[in-house]
Order: sequence, then C-alpha cells, then structure tokens
Amino acid sequence: MESIFITGSTEGLGYLTAKSLIEAGNEVTLHARNQQRADDVSKKLKGAKHIVIGDLANREDIESIADQVNSIGTFDTVIYNAGVSTPDTNLTLKVNVEAPYLLTMLINKPKRIIYVSSGMHKGAKLDINDLSGTTDYSSSKLQVLLLMKIFAKQFPDTIVTAVDPGWVPTRMGGSMATDDLNMGFSSQVKLATSDDSALTGSYFYHLKPDRYDSRVDDTDLQQQLLKKLQEITKR
Repeated sequence: MESIFITGSTEGLGYLTAKSLIEAGNEVTLHARNQQRADDVSKKLKGAKHIVIGDLANREDIESIADQVNSIGTFDTVIYNAGVSTPDTNLTLKVNVEAPYLLTMLINKPKRIIYVSSGMHKGAKLDINDLSGTTDYSSSKLQVLLLMKIFAKQFPDTIVTAVDPGWVPTRMGGSMATDDLNMGFSSQVKLATSDDSALTGSYFYHLKPDRYDSRVDDTDLQQQLLKKLQEITKR
C-alpha cells in the first residue's frame, strides 16, 4: 500500500487515476480547487484518505496546499496532474508550470514524482524571457518536461518521471478525442507504485517510454527555465 497525493483530482484523468489507485488498496489524498469541488468528490470517491483544498492560480493557496500536504506526512508518490487549457497565457503559466514547480519545492520529498505533460509539447514555442506572455498549453507542457529533467537530477533519491496521457475524451480533451480513456491514466497508476529507479528522467505514453522534444535534454535551457522560475516565484 502506497500513500499518494494527486493534484487536480476531482474530475477527469486525476479523478480516474485516484479511483484506480484507491481500488488497488492505496491511500490516496485528493486535491480540490475549492470547498464545493471537495464536497462533490467526497460523495463520489468515498475511499479517499484526505482532500486538500486550494486554487493553483493563487500563490497563497499553493503554499496552503503544501502546508496541508506536509501536515498529513511524507507521501510515497506525488502526481502533478492539474492543468488548464485557456487562451490566458499568464494563467496557464501559473497553474501548469509555476504551481508544480512551487509544490515540488515546498512538499516533503516523496519517493516518486510524476508530472503529467502532453505530446503537444513537441515543437512548442518557448520564450524564457516572456513566459507570462507566451506560455500557451503546449509551451507549458514543454516546460513541465524540462522541470522533470531538472528535478530528476536535483533529487537523486526520488524517481522522477513524466507522462503523456494522450488525447482522451475528458472535459479538457473533448468528445472528439481519439485515444483510449483507460490508457490515459494507465502510466500514472503504474509509475505511482514502481520502485524501479532506472525509470527516473523518463517520459511515458500508454505504459511505454516515448520520444520527446530534443530541447528537453538541453541542460542550458533547463537552467535558464529554472533561473526564470526562481525569479518569478522567489523560490
């Protein structure tokens, strides 16, 4: 039995990942943006161990989420699943990049960290000097993969991986999505309990290692992004 915390787990892939892990006998802590969402998910997923509450677009809420998580204890696995798809580039940066970066820095180091990225990161634009003005969804997912590589090096005792869930029919993916919904959370479920340290730094699509944009391995670019996020967040 593993203790697992999942951001953005009141619906969609986060919810399905949590449900599958709970059914397998794990202790799962959910994250909800507000009290109403927490109340709603508690009725649907009664096996959840805890629910932490906070808006990932709000810096104070992010710090509160970290405090709530750390008050529970040190988790075996943290899955950074939450994300938004919006024309608002500043909001996209805050929720999709700054939030997982800050939470990674603030939450007690687990045995495993999983970042949910997207195949849409390939070929995405990335302007380090204007992240708030240029970070669309695809760019945010490229940045998430860079974060995965950064923290895989910084935390040698933690298995740090990333996944592409594919284009699946969730509220974000839409009804026209062509990938298998169950496969959309299969990698997260498997990696959440894996102790294979050789996996760290890897990117998965439907249970298999997958190729990613070559910029992800650019150590200079990794450090540029890290420096910029440190400047933005003061962390």
